[in-house]
Amino acid sequence: MSNKHYTKGGKLITDWRPEVQEFWENGGKKVATRNLWISIPALLLAFAVWMVWSAVIVNLPEIGFSFDDGQLFWLAALPGLTGATLRIFYSFMVPIFGGRRWTAISTASLLIPALWMGFAVQDPNTPFITFAIIALLCGFGGANFSSSMSNISFFYPKSEQGTALGLNAGLGNLGVSVMQFAIPVVIVLGVFGALGGAPQVTAAGKELYLQNAGFIWVPFIFVVSIAAWFMMNDISSAKASFKDQSVIFTRKHNWIMCILYMATFGSFIGFSAAFPMLIKGSFPEINPLKYAFLGPFVGAIFRPIGGWVSDKIGGARVTFWNYIVMVIAVIGVMYFLPSEISQGSFVGYFICFMVLFITTGIGNGSTFTMIPVIFKTFLERLHPSRVGTEALFIEIRKESAAVVGFTAAIAAYGAFFVPKMFGSGLGVSGTFIALIIFYIVCIVLTWWYYSRSHAEIPC
Repeated sequence: MSNKHYTKGGKLITDWRPEVQEFWENGGKKVATRNLWISIPALLLAFAVWMVWSAVIVNLPEIGFSFDDGQLFWLAALPGLTGATLRIFYSFMVPIFGGRRWTAISTASLLIPALWMGFAVQDPNTPFITFAIIALLCGFGGANFSSSMSNISFFYPKSEQGTALGLNAGLGNLGVSVMQFAIPVVIVLGVFGALGGAPQVTAAGKELYLQNAGFIWVPFIFVVSIAAWFMMNDISSAKASFKDQSVIFTRKHNWIMCILYMATFGSFIGFSAAFPMLIKGSFPEINPLKYAFLGPFVGAIFRPIGGWVSDKIGGARVTFWNYIVMVIAVIGVMYFLPSEISQGSFVGYFICFMVLFITTGIGNGSTFTMIPVIFKTFLERLHPSRVGTEALFIEIRKESAAVVGFTAAIAAYGAFFVPKMFGSGLGVSGTFIALIIFYIVCIVLTWWYYSRSHAEIPC
């Protein structure tokens, strides 16, 4: 590896061997780190735009939009639908277009919903269908996760992927919390002056600049898109056609990991989208935006910890016990809900929900640590004569990266289904009961295939 050539961004790397210690220490780690630290703010902005409706919808009725709760839950859920669906395609884009190019382009695409939202909320005659389209376009942000994780997985050796992917995803996931914390602040300030437009006046006479919920991300998106284009790298050995990558659809463990990751990330992003409305519905006296950002914050913070611990003691072990704690946390949340015989307790409810968010974060990190180990073991068993060859090494990395992206795509449907379940006939308690059953299924799958003493692929 020529350090002089590859320490600069904007280059196509034609020789990338992170598993070779000398290569990694003599410049490889530095290049990987630079790409990671540009990827993280790009992903943070993607999550902020993806989940922005969770903070906007609670303010729309105050400025004169007469949408009912069903419509508001739709606006919270629609970005999850497009984000998850586009993730399926985005998960294959890095090997086709290159990580640098795709990161820059996909980040720049966030300008469309951010700007449009800023203009739409200023017109009280904007119909629900327009807001629905903008919400669907916010799914661009959700889709970016699959390509981002796939890209970063190519840069790191297997022994460090749990930590690297945990940092990328965990700090990227912080975009939800950053957004839910920032929006209540920026919508009461004329941040952009006359350029940002006039404020909206609530029935109580309070001025809100709800357009700032969209506009505030625009300058950051622009800067990070430029940084990605000029400072990140493409890797030639990461190139693969869709046909090459589609082999993962025949792999049983790809589908099992989709289920397991749905329980962790699907829960994290679904709860993040629904949490403000859940608080508002169960405890009307509480201002949800004062507390809602803490859920995705702790979930995001604990994701890298889940990856790091899993690198040390094994992803399957962490995942198995994590699901058990998730079940207990959901039971706790249900216990503290208001009911016909109890007024409930917001403090107890909030603490249990924080534990639930923490476990979704840990599980996000631990399940992604499992994937490269599973597919390394599986492919080495499938091709024993090729063990140790460069060709098999590249094949393992391509399949692992494709599975990382695809499982992230499937799990993102949680951003759609979880809010819709809460807003459906199942109601709050029925949705939590359904989730408990799902988590128990995941406990069984993890134990049987990965964590018991004679598991098919111990990891």
